[in-house]
Amino acid sequence: MRTRTRITLAASAAALLIGCVSAPASSSPGDAGAGGRVLVFSKTAGFRHDSIPDGIAAVKDLGSANGFAVDATEDAGAFTAANLRRYDAVVFLSTTGDVLGPDQQTAFEDYIRKGGGYVGVHAAADTEYDWPFYGGLAGAYFQNHPAIQPATLRIEDRANPATAHLGRAWNRTDEWYNYRSNPREHAHVLASLDESSYTGGTMAGDHPLSWCQNYQGGRSFYTGAGHTKESYADPAFRQHLLGGIRWAAGSAQADCRPENGYTSLFDGTAESLKGWKQAGPGSFSLSDDGTLTSNGGLGMLWYADRDLGSYSLKLDWKVAGDDNSGVFVGFPPSDDPWSAVNRGYEVQIDATDAPDRTTGSVYSFQSADLKKRDRALNPPGEWNTYEIRVQGERLRIWLNGVKINDFTNTDPARSLRDGHIGIQNHGNDDQVSFRDIRIKDLPAGPVKGS
Repeated sequence: MRTRTRITLAASAAALLIGCVSAPASSSPGDAGAGGRVLVFSKTAGFRHDSIPDGIAAVKDLGSANGFAVDATEDAGAFTAANLRRYDAVVFLSTTGDVLGPDQQTAFEDYIRKGGGYVGVHAAADTEYDWPFYGGLAGAYFQNHPAIQPATLRIEDRANPATAHLGRAWNRTDEWYNYRSNPREHAHVLASLDESSYTGGTMAGDHPLSWCQNYQGGRSFYTGAGHTKESYADPAFRQHLLGGIRWAAGSAQADCRPENGYTSLFDGTAESLKGWKQAGPGSFSLSDDGTLTSNGGLGMLWYADRDLGSYSLKLDWKVAGDDNSGVFVGFPPSDDPWSAVNRGYEVQIDATDAPDRTTGSVYSFQSADLKKRDRALNPPGEWNTYEIRVQGERLRIWLNGVKINDFTNTDPARSLRDGHIGIQNHGNDDQVSFRDIRIKDLPAGPVKGS
């Protein structure tokens, strides 16, 4: 994997990582060494969108505001191994048709396999139909589209940096593509179209429009929005695009593994909290954007509707600073939060503590792999995603799609084979936020491999 610089948000609490090589004359203004470099490629061999200049200007504005340099080209000759290695991500901005020759395709495949980033915008799905590698990288090919019109997008992942700023629904006007295949089985869907909100959708009610995936060593983000000039002046769309660029460039972390078959335990509504109970002092407050935030304590909000045996639990969380919380698993039902401490296990959330008591640890029992944890972890103020997988007495933890802990219970006073799950409100000085708690039942048989 090549050494990667990181594109950073100007408002981030800490400046991330190191500079980059000098830019060619076409580079946008700004400090090219502050946080990486992005190439915008907008060659067209078919229909040409009149919004391309607006898109290029928007990416350059985002670079200037967020500390990364931007080069723009329509010259396929830029796709050489030596040139591509200077970039953290390549944005295919409404490209159409066959835009790269065989040698250029080979250079780009090698770039992705060595850890490069791809960002596809709108007609990037209408590109390179005879290049299977590209089709897999983009995730799906364009089929057709109805007239430009308003529609509603359902935001399926509200932790990803491309969608964390959005509510559960996003209403906007654009040209809405239908695709030749559904990418859901191999990519992680971030947003999908509500086909009942407009006319002309042909994907039988499951209509992904934005997704991400880890692909053959690299990272791929795609959004089907961005046809209109107005898109590139829209702050919400610009943040969507910035988040996708940051993730593809490796400066923001997210779980982009395919996610299917989960049932919501908390979806951001008050109705979904009816199966939960507060144990001990303190509480959680529910904001209008569907976020639970801890208040006071030491207590715990636990899911009381049923025991859980073999399962994958996913949830999104964010700390404001050096805050403390955790996710409890495998404890018996009780109104006393200490039953979870004494009879279950806590997957810790804490920016600073001893290795066996900090983020990703099985609290006081086993540290996370700290090198993997540190690479996967987003800083305070940004969302993270846990997957906590329990099968038999084995407890595994993924942070933003990276496995960071693998623990097996051997304590006869505890058992992971059945019990409840809960989130901790640690104390007055600790405010930790949670979103989108969901679960999938898993086979209860022996667990092998990773």
